[in-house]
Amino acid sequence: MQEFAELGDLEELTTFVAVAEAGGFAAAAKALGRDASVLSRRVSQLERRLGVRLLSRTTRRVALTEVGALYLRRVQGVLDDLVSASREASDHAATPQGLVRVSLPLSFGRQWIAPLLPAFLADHPRIRVELRLTDRFVDLVAEGFDVAIRVAASRNRDSSLTARRIASYRNLLVASPAYLAAHGTPEAPADLRAHACLGFTGYAGWPDWPLMKAGRRETVRPACILVADSTEVLLGAAIDGAGITFTADWLAGPALRSGALVEVLPGWSGRESGAVYAILPPGRLVPAKTRLFVDAVTRAIKAGWAR
Repeated sequence: MQEFAELGDLEELTTFVAVAEAGGFAAAAKALGRDASVLSRRVSQLERRLGVRLLSRTTRRVALTEVGALYLRRVQGVLDDLVSASREASDHAATPQGLVRVSLPLSFGRQWIAPLLPAFLADHPRIRVELRLTDRFVDLVAEGFDVAIRVAASRNRDSSLTARRIASYRNLLVASPAYLAAHGTPEAPADLRAHACLGFTGYAGWPDWPLMKAGRRETVRPACILVADSTEVLLGAAIDGAGITFTADWLAGPALRSGALVEVLPGWSGRESGAVYAILPPGRLVPAKTRLFVDAVTRAIKAGWAR
């Protein structure tokens, strides 16, 4: 960066080129809409910075020195490259394109994000998407992700990152109609101890199910016939009639809508509600390709979210 500072600022360079091409300060000042004395000071500052005389000035005319002519050719090339780079950046912003690297939780990514990708890519043919499905918290900056979709009870571990709340969710108890027909329907949280339960070991309250209804709080330690670190496995077992499980409404939503599952102990839910967040790297400028992806996720969730 120090080398660039020694070259002079952009205004000095553009002023020098304008004066050289116009053949004088007055003509350059007219073309740029600036005072000739201002242009003269800028060229003088550039000359002092470089330690050479670029223009030979007389009362009648301004001419390039030998080194000035050489410098002009090189600077014109640099300025042309800058103009091209600026146009390219503007075109890139105007037409969203490039790779969007996304980190997603496994189950959530498969259920809610994967299905929207074909339409998203068809709508934006110049955008490519790379998905990394993992339940670990990735370092967006260090690992080069454009966005992470996170399902969590709290906003964000790193306050330097930008978090956009997409939707909220709650945890609830569900079972299949067949299981309840065979084993009866619990009427109170304590009744869960007499039922076959399916426990998710990744839940924050595990091995307990902390429940709440209208300000009442109860904690149940269920008798689990199956425990797993996969919510999808447990949900599948519940649909097949194996027992009662405690899961998120975003995961159980399709099965609840189809009737494959029903809510157990309606009104009782997890003490901690949570939300889905789009986590973005620091900085106010979000690339159009990333913004479009997050907008598509938001629309899909709001359109299909179960309550």
